[in-house]
Order: sequence, then C-alpha cells, then structure tokens
Amino acid sequence: MSLKNTIENEYKNALKSKDKNKISTYRLILSSIKDLDIANRSGPNKKDTDDEDIKKLLKKMVKQRAESIEIYEKNNRTDLLEVEQNEYEILTSFLPKQMSEEDTKKLCAELIAKLGASSIKDMGKIMGELKKSHSDEIDFSKAGSIIKELLNT
Repeated sequence: MSLKNTIENEYKNALKSKDKNKISTYRLILSSIKDLDIANRSGPNKKDTDDEDIKKLLKKMVKQRAESIEIYEKNNRTDLLEVEQNEYEILTSFLPKQMSEEDTKKLCAELIAKLGASSIKDMGKIMGELKKSHSDEIDFSKAGSIIKELLNT
C-alpha cells in the first residue's frame, strides 16, 4: 500500500473515532500532498507523486514542527506546544525510524576513519556518503554538527 493510501486510511479512522487533533493533522498532510501532486503535474518535469516525494514532504513538515516546538518551549507556550508535539508525533509515524544521536556519532566517526577525512574541507565527502547509504534514517542537521565536532577535535 502506498504511503498516501496509508495516510488516507488513517484519516478515515480518525474521522470515525472523532479525534479532532488527528483529523486536523491528516487534513494538513493530505492537502500538502495534493499541492505536491499539482506541482508535479504542471511545469516542465511532469511526473506522478511517489512515496519518496511524500517522505520528503513529511520530513520538511517534521522539521517545521521541531523548530516550532523549540520556540514554544523557550517562550513557555504550553498550549501551542502540545498541538505541535501531537502533529510531530503523527508526522514521524509515517517516516522510517531515525537513528539516535549516539548511533549517528558512531557512524560519522567510522566514515571519517574510512575516508581518511582530516579537515572540515572533507565534510562534503562524508555527507555525500551518508546520503547514499542512510538518507532515510539520519537527521542531517544533527549529522552536520557531529561531523564538524569530530573533525575539529
């Protein structure tokens, strides 16, 4: 079953259970997918929206929620924080499980040793290798800061 169908089924289940938080989040996801469909059908590079496109969209939405959560925590806005956290949980449930920070650090250290990277100039090589082999399971903003830290020591 495609990712879009899975989301649509979850939306229907949320409607049946009358869960307002889930309903609004699924509507948000589905409308973003429709926008993506429209964008993919128009313009010079016409193509069908696939699961990879939807994963990219969901990652972008997760990143937005994470930034909002951070801001709301700093400003003690618990009312808004709760809504964003619920949306974050729902969005991440459709994405592959992310590596923990320790695992990411270990993987980055192994790649640095394997590639013989010695300075920050080699960061592009390391990030490229990570994207080839672990694109779905790594948060690249965290990986970038970890690699910088490892190369500067």
